[in-house]
This record gives sequence, C-alpha cells and structure tokens, in this order.
Amino acid sequence: MTRRSRLPDAIYGFPESESQSRRLALELGVPHRAIGVHRFPDGETRITVAPPAENAIVYRSLDRPNEKLVELLLAASALRDQGARRLTLLAPYMAYMRQDAAFQDGEAVSQRAIGAWLGRAFDRVVTVNPHLHRTPSIAEIFPGAEAIAADAAPALAAHIAALGLADAVLVGPDEESAALVHAVGALAKRPLLIGRKVRQGDRGVDIEIDGIARIVNAPVVIVDDIVSSGATFMTCARLLKRAGAARILGLVVHALYSPESAQGMQNAGVETIASTDTVPHPSNAIPLALTLAGALRRRP
Repeated sequence: MTRRSRLPDAIYGFPESESQSRRLALELGVPHRAIGVHRFPDGETRITVAPPAENAIVYRSLDRPNEKLVELLLAASALRDQGARRLTLLAPYMAYMRQDAAFQDGEAVSQRAIGAWLGRAFDRVVTVNPHLHRTPSIAEIFPGAEAIAADAAPALAAHIAALGLADAVLVGPDEESAALVHAVGALAKRPLLIGRKVRQGDRGVDIEIDGIARIVNAPVVIVDDIVSSGATFMTCARLLKRAGAARILGLVVHALYSPESAQGMQNAGVETIASTDTVPHPSNAIPLALTLAGALRRRP
C-alpha cells in the first residue's frame, strides 16, 4: 500500500475548529469540507455534510463534549448515508477518558461507554496524548475500531528549543505528567523534575518536588498534558517561585482552562503558557497539523 492510498479523500470540519481542520487538510493535500450545523430553538441540531467522500476524516476536538458528541454521531450517520465507506474520527482532545472504573455503586464508567459508542460509529479513532490512568493502551477503549494516540512531545520539545532557554529545567507538576515530561525532556535534552501530590489533612493537596534546589536562579518550564481548573499548575508555580526560580513558563498539550484560571496562574508566577491547538484557546502557540498528518499516515 502506498503512502498516498492511506490518506483520506477529504477532511470534514466543524465550525468551531475550522482553522485547525483546514490547516490539516492543507498539510495532507486533500479537500476540506465544512459540516453545516443548525441548532433549533428546542435544542435539537440539524447536521449537513456535502459532498460525500469514500474515505472521510471528521475533525472535532471534544472539549465541552456533550452536545458535540451528539452532533458528531449525526455527522457520521450522514456521511455513511452519503456513501462514505471508511470514517476516521480525528479528536485531538478526547473527553471522558479519566473514569476507567466505577468507584462507587451505580457510577457509569465513562471511558468504556463513550469508547464503545465512538467505536461503533467510526472505523478509526485518532487523538493526541489521551489522559489515561490505568488503561495501558488506547486500543482497548474503542472496540471494533483502529485507534492511534499521536504524541505532542516532539512539538513541545521543538517549542522549548525555539524559546532559546538553554539552562531551563522542566518540571512535571505531578505523577500523571511524568511520562510526557520525560519524553519532552529526552527530546529537548533538558534536565527535569517530577512533583508528587501530598494530602495535607483537611487542607487539601499540596505538591512536593525532590531536588527542587536545582531550579534556584534558573528558568523553569512546567509541562503538563491537560490543564482544566489550573489548581495543580498554580500550586506548582507558587512552590517554584518560593524556591527561587528565575522565570516560570508553562507548556500544555490540552488547554481547557478559563480566563479566570489564566489570571490565577499568572498571579501564581507563571509568565506565559503556550499550548498546542488540540483545543481552540487563546494560549494556542503550537500547531499540530504536522503531528496529526503523521498519525493519519500510519497504522496503529
């Protein structure tokens, strides 16, 4: 099979991420087709796709996912009805991945439920650095579909190099960030530290970082896969500031935080945060079109 035969015939993009889906279509050299979305006063949605393609990629990041998931499945159905034979879901941010078990009686296991739903609707699912806890492989999440997890680490490392901070230390705020920080550190050839969360009685959760003395008078880059409330990021930044960091910058794959959280992180000492464009956000500074194009060209 040639490389060209693995490319989609067309990319279908939803309105809120049209610039990202068009950038990817340009990178792949395939047509871009907009998905029409009309929302009725009663809350229902009409989805329109045209013209059809035999092999179609549907691009939609699943931040604020509930309404988006319904519209996504309507788009998949419309494309099948129009003659699409192979559907790929490209969801740079994949929602509902954290809960992989029921921790109380009656809880839905969202990872399993959403994974099965999307696995039935699409032949292939591509995402970026999914936020998994105990699930060892993304292939387990989408039964019946191929699954690929693209890695943003090379793009993050390239951004660090572009910053020109030759003496920067990378810091992962907690254990969940460790794999990403190690990957970025290896590519960027930068030293790194990993924090750990420590429960402080009724006061909540604090962070401790072994070897923190090495950041004194050095620039620090906090690296994390996802920032939503920003609470962990802020706690880490305050700790680094007290320890004597010369500057504190942030690097994030999935930016889900609000303007209020952005202000809170700035108040905590974070000079600036750069995120990838997996989720449209004011902090976007690292386009992943090249990363996503590479993922679409390979088999899982």
